[in-house]
Parts: sequence; structure tokens; C-alpha cells
Amino acid sequence: MRSTSAAVAASREVPGADGVRRPNGEVHAWLPGQNQTLCGLPLSRTRLRRFPHVPFDYSGTDVLTGADPEGWLCPRCLAATGGRRAGEKGWTRTNPRP
Repeated sequence: MRSTSAAVAASREVPGADGVRRPNGEVHAWLPGQNQTLCGLPLSRTRLRRFPHVPFDYSGTDVLTGADPEGWLCPRCLAATGGRRAGEKGWTRTNPRP
């Protein structure tokens, strides 16, 4: 069964405050039911860990700080997921053509 919402695949994991494992390190988007990330990396060969319980809800404007466990977001995965939150447009029409 394939899902249409992307989950997270990461290079490392850390335990969260509630004891549930959280992604850490290099973060990619992954569709559950497939064996590769949205940017084309095979999960088994790159040894990325799957996190089906964590949605990939990052946008291109998100800024990661030192306090975030995610060290790097894949720009190709951001582009493949749209890189935007629901309801946001990437452009605005300021001067329509006649």
C-alpha cells in the first residue's frame, strides 16, 4: 500500500523527550511503501532510517538552528514535496497581461 504523504528518512536517530525515536542528521523525504527517497537515494544502500510516524512537513523557508536535531534538509526532497505548507503559493500576480 502506497501513501501520498511524505514521511522522513534520516541518517541517524535520537530518542525524543517522550521516548519515541526522532530523526537526526541528514533528512530526506520518503514515501512509505517505496525503497527510495523522493530525490532518488536508495534507502538500503545509503543506510537511511525510516520514520513513518514523522511527516515531512518542512518548507524551503525553514531555518535550522543548532538546537534542531536535523542537521541538513535535502533541497531536492524539498523541491519534490513542493517545499510549501498547505495553502501557500510560490508566486503572486502583480501586473496581469491585458
